[in-house]
Parts: sequence; structure tokens; C-alpha cells
Amino acid sequence: MSDPAPYFAEITDAPAPERAFWVWAKDGVRLRLGVWPGEAQGERPVRGTVFVLPGRTEYIEKYSTVADDLSRHGLTAIAIDWRGQGLADRLAEDPMLGHVGQFADYQMDMIAMAEAARDLALPKPWFLLAHSMGGCIALRAVTDGAPFAAVAFSGPMWGISIPAWKRPFAWILSMIGTQFGFGKRYAPSTTGAKSYILSEPFSSNALTRDAPSYQLMRDQLTARPELQLGGPSLQWLGGALAEARMLARRPAPDIPCITIMGSSEAVVDSARIRDRMAQWSRSVFYVEPSGRHELLMEDLATRRRMVDMIARTFFESA
Repeated sequence: MSDPAPYFAEITDAPAPERAFWVWAKDGVRLRLGVWPGEAQGERPVRGTVFVLPGRTEYIEKYSTVADDLSRHGLTAIAIDWRGQGLADRLAEDPMLGHVGQFADYQMDMIAMAEAARDLALPKPWFLLAHSMGGCIALRAVTDGAPFAAVAFSGPMWGISIPAWKRPFAWILSMIGTQFGFGKRYAPSTTGAKSYILSEPFSSNALTRDAPSYQLMRDQLTARPELQLGGPSLQWLGGALAEARMLARRPAPDIPCITIMGSSEAVVDSARIRDRMAQWSRSVFYVEPSGRHELLMEDLATRRRMVDMIARTFFESA
């Protein structure tokens, strides 16, 4: 854990983490973590630690602004590059392929992250802030009993937005591909070996309404192409669909929760989110009018309003 890892401060517009370093999951996959210390509020000490769990294709530099917002609330932040993306080990010969052996492998990354937080004695209570794919990973962790005081989800991937008529084909293709050795091929109807952000113009993007935020993402990936990731593999797609179906059968855990979602969500299955939140008793569900998939990558005022709501939920649970 003491091995320092690179962090590209020049591509962000927020403070760099206090440290960026490598950790290894129990199967030997190398992951990257970053830690931003919380700011003490007068005589009040730091109020806890937030585990920031990015979505598919993302990397810790992208969350530097969110980590800075959390720090201003007196919260330490620790963020991760999941296996197969960012600067973590890529899992296929084609580094642009978004691949994972099985979806449960991400839980090994969660364990490595928690062990690092314990080794660093990061302040408690511990909270989760999870976006998109990170929300799927986080939901399994907390339903398995991971000891977090409260959780926050942004556009969580509790299902993938696939037209109903295409869904059976997605299942069949992913199962056949995995069974017959084609699991490391790109899933159809994705960007293939191209980054979505670099190939999709702002005018039609599904992520953010804020042009400067979208341009910053594009600039980051242009400056540091090693952070780019293309479409998912058939094996990733099959694993994601199966994981979401399994999680839909689990009851909501008895911990405080806030979920934020855009009313124009087009990446994940918004119906699954609504169903989950309808049966989560200790929860707040906020839908941003005209918001898209990445509410934490909107203009400054919107992003800080989202983080304010999330921090308030965390503090009310403590």
C-alpha cells in the first residue's frame, strides 16, 4: 500500500489527493486509490470518510472536484480505479475493452479499498458515494453487510437501459459469447474500441447538460489516453445483467440512503431505481428535472447542491 501511484493533477481543476497509491486485490490485480483529507470545521474534527465508487470507464482524477466538495464538508474522501479501467490493471489484451472475469470480482476491489482505509486509520463513520456501475457494486456490498453508516447513489446501475425488445438478445449474446470463448469481444451497439466521451458530441451526449464539464472530460482523456476505455465486453454485459437481476431480489438494507437521478436518465434503468427506492424505508429519492446520467459532473452550482444533499444525509445518520 505504501507504493505511490501516479496522479495527473494537471488535467483536473481541483486539489490533488494527499496521496495516490497502489493496492492489490487478493487475486493479484493492481488497483489505484487516492485519498483527499477532510477539512476540520473550526473546533469540530473531520466528520467521517466517504468511499467514492466511480462508474464504468471512470478514473479517480474525474472525481477530484467531488472529493474537494466533500472535504469542504469536513469529510475525507477515498476513491478507486476499479480493475480494468483507469490506471488499474486492464484485464484483456485490448486495453480499450471494458472487461471483468465475473462481476463478483469487484467485491475484491471493495475489500482492498476497505483494508487500505483501515491501514490509514481514515476517520469514521464510513459512508459510500457510488455512481452508476459503482452503485451496483455498492449495493451488493451493503446487502452483504458491509459496515457503512449511510450510502448515496448517483444514477446507480441497478439495471441497464436496453429497449425491451433487445433485452433477450443481449442475454443470449452474452451467455453464448462467454460459454464459447467469445466473452472478450465487444458487446454490440456500443462504442467498440472508442471512448464514448471522445466519440460522442456534446449536443447528443447522455451524461451532462454542462458543456464545460463535458469538455473537461474530453480534455482529460485527450491529454492522458491511458485513462480511456471503450465499450464493454460480452462477458461484462452478461455479468452486469445477472448481477442486477440478483440484486433486484434482495431487500433493501436497513441503513440510511439517498439516491439522486436525472429525469432524462438514458444510461441505466430508471424503472429499477424507482422500484428499489420505493421499498427502501430509510431513504431520500431526488430526481433532478432534465438531469442526465452524471449529476455530479454538472455545473458548479448543481454539483454542489447534489453534494450538499448527500452530506446532509450522511450527517443526519451519524
